[in-house]
Amino acid sequence: MAEFLFLLLAGAVAGALNAAGGGGTFVALPALVATGLSPVTANAAATVALVPGALVSAWVYRREVLPIGTTSTKALLTASVLGGGAGAALLLTLPSESFDAAVPWLLAFATIVLAFGRPLSAKLSALRQRRATAGSGSVPSAAIIGTRTILIGQFILAIYGGYFGGAVGILMLAFWSIGLGLDTATSNPMRIVQLGAVYLTATLLFLVASDVLAEPLPLAAMLVGALAGGYGGAHLVRRLPPGVLRTVVLTTAVVMTVLYFLRG
Repeated sequence: MAEFLFLLLAGAVAGALNAAGGGGTFVALPALVATGLSPVTANAAATVALVPGALVSAWVYRREVLPIGTTSTKALLTASVLGGGAGAALLLTLPSESFDAAVPWLLAFATIVLAFGRPLSAKLSALRQRRATAGSGSVPSAAIIGTRTILIGQFILAIYGGYFGGAVGILMLAFWSIGLGLDTATSNPMRIVQLGAVYLTATLLFLVASDVLAEPLPLAAMLVGALAGGYGGAHLVRRLPPGVLRTVVLTTAVVMTVLYFLRG
């Protein structure tokens, strides 16, 4: 009973974190490992458990989803679905030691980009536009990447999300921030939708090809908690000022980065 309640609470925190800006995997995965699951099985179970919360959060945000630059939502979802499936396949077929070693550095990169990416993107874009249209009086765009680059980047991030999942939402926000100059609050609804697409595709593969269903009780506890946390967290985040949301996301990123460097 104590183990069930522990996983229920961990799932609720993980679901709320994903709604707030990402990082739920870094709560769900250690909690599942602590109950005796192997790291690979726990990683797959964490992804499966977080799917309902991600989908519920996406439903809450459905009317606030805005396109990412000039890229259509359908095209972005396609990249996320294909990448999520590819990443899940890699998790089931390749050893995870080398990728685990790279995770802290990926998180550190994402944290730096989140903190400085948007102003740097705006400055680079303004400089480029001034040189290209000197004297024209045009207003420079904050975007410095095009649709093709967005889709390729999203596909790569989705592979990472399907393989490991930790902070993939933060990496999405970082990528959109530095490439398009998007505000965290503006792009957060789309992040949640794309996160749901990545997790759902990976989950379908895990349910068929892994042993994630061999331990149904831990999975069920984590799933119920994540569902509640995802719903409540999404409603809470919608009421937060942009500055508060940005602080939550950056704090989550910094804490996760430090913890994973210490773990390494």
